[in-house]
Amino acid sequence: MLKGRTTVHHKSHHSHHNHLCFTEKEIEASIQDIVKQVVGKMVHLDRYPAVYLVPHLEDILNRRRRKRRGEPDNSCPNLQSSQENGPIHDRSISPWSYRIDIDESRYPQKLAFAQCLCSGCIDPNSGTETASLNSVPIDQTMMVLRKKRCPNQLSSYMFETEYIKVPVGCTCVIPRQ
Repeated sequence: MLKGRTTVHHKSHHSHHNHLCFTEKEIEASIQDIVKQVVGKMVHLDRYPAVYLVPHLEDILNRRRRKRRGEPDNSCPNLQSSQENGPIHDRSISPWSYRIDIDESRYPQKLAFAQCLCSGCIDPNSGTETASLNSVPIDQTMMVLRKKRCPNQLSSYMFETEYIKVPVGCTCVIPRQ
């Protein structure tokens, strides 16, 4: 549970049982200030790839929709020499794509989650998938804020810190026996 502190408590915020409560209007107007108050210091969540990739991914999806190409192909690709200068997620022998995970009760609400495209890994010699290795996600632990209704104040919200695992890429591993 969050503990309100008089040094960060503003008159416009309602306090109940040591929680800082905020209205929707206050949340929309100053989420960065709220993050600082809840965590106790300035946190730059926009430095996480899971956050800064979202606008880029949304732009790609919007362009794809305008061209009516539908959703990306999420099947295991063959490795091609033409990908040598491409992004790391395309050049990997354990390639991945990204999807946008949306959670209305979390800040940030949108995060880019990596998803492995192959169950095995791509053999660099043949360029095709092999089952002798497994593709597995690599997780990064990230602090987020969870939005909850304030007790006895249904029009106000409080935030609690929460640590979640965010898949940020994929790697190849030897299969378990």
